[in-house]
Amino acid sequence: MQISVRQICFILIFYTAVTKFLQYPPLLASYSGRDILFSASISFIVQGVVIWAIAYLSSKTDKTLFELIKDVAGEAAARVIYGFFAAFFLFMTLLPLFEQKLFVHAVFYDTTPSLIVFLPIFFFLVYAGCKGFKNIGRCADVCMPVFILIVAVIFAMSFTEVKFSNLLPVLKTPLKDVFGGSLKSAYYFLEPSYLIMFMGHYKYKKGDAAKLTLSYAAAAVIVTLFLALFYGIYAETASSRQFAISKTSLYFSALDLVGRIDLLALYVLEIVMLFALVLNIQLAVHCIVKCSGWDCPEIISLGVNFVLACLLYFFDHKYMAIQSFYADWAWVAVIIFATILPLCAWALRRRKNES
Repeated sequence: MQISVRQICFILIFYTAVTKFLQYPPLLASYSGRDILFSASISFIVQGVVIWAIAYLSSKTDKTLFELIKDVAGEAAARVIYGFFAAFFLFMTLLPLFEQKLFVHAVFYDTTPSLIVFLPIFFFLVYAGCKGFKNIGRCADVCMPVFILIVAVIFAMSFTEVKFSNLLPVLKTPLKDVFGGSLKSAYYFLEPSYLIMFMGHYKYKKGDAAKLTLSYAAAAVIVTLFLALFYGIYAETASSRQFAISKTSLYFSALDLVGRIDLLALYVLEIVMLFALVLNIQLAVHCIVKCSGWDCPEIISLGVNFVLACLLYFFDHKYMAIQSFYADWAWVAVIIFATILPLCAWALRRRKNES
């Protein structure tokens, strides 16, 4: 097997969390206001159910999604569906790529043109993008303790100015805005599509479905706590505070004496964020290999990252327009590829058994 359940649990914990530390909080706050925690809970509960369903399916079959589709509908259908998954992962890489570029520029190198600073990162993305599931698992083992340490430090520095009363009274936001916030931010919730790709590449043991689901629940707790800290500090102005993780520790009293030591933690956290970002590229490359039958991930990774770099260049100053487009339409792709298709794998298994 190429990846272990432990490593997938780590991915579900810290990849889930770090991808929601930048622009997810202000986006959600703009729709849900002080009921930000309820909007987030809706998303986590829905995706958590799908996570459990996929994990439990792994106890019934040791086949990959590709093999399940091939057994029922033929290899051609499997290749086509994996081609669509590849497009989905690439589509879901573009906006986080912009977020990372803007975050690095705004927090670390605000006097240097952002493209000059960020484009060298593509050397890492090309190299890491062609690596398989075994490498993904090893990176998870390395990143998990780093994530725990850094998040503990940043959260500790954030508690000094938080006022949880800013979250009260609850449920005063119109329900259409609470549910609308969940829908508009759906493109941050891709975890079931990751797990369906891992299916068949790890050895399932009794109780692993619970472990995977609880790992996702742990990530939900971390993100929910961060949202509470963020809104507890900034209240009604939260929606205008971009790159949330860099804002919550600004009022830590020791910073006046020793300087911006929080930047050290953010530097390290940025490394973990890059590993989370490259996961989409790695899965896209994997899907293209399966779709095309061309087992040359190095060249595919180079091509994929070239396309992303071109898009980053041509839309360099169009971030707000791109974010608005994703908020309006990306939920459709998420429902299809991170909810409906993963759940349909159960029907594939039953159909195979009947035949």
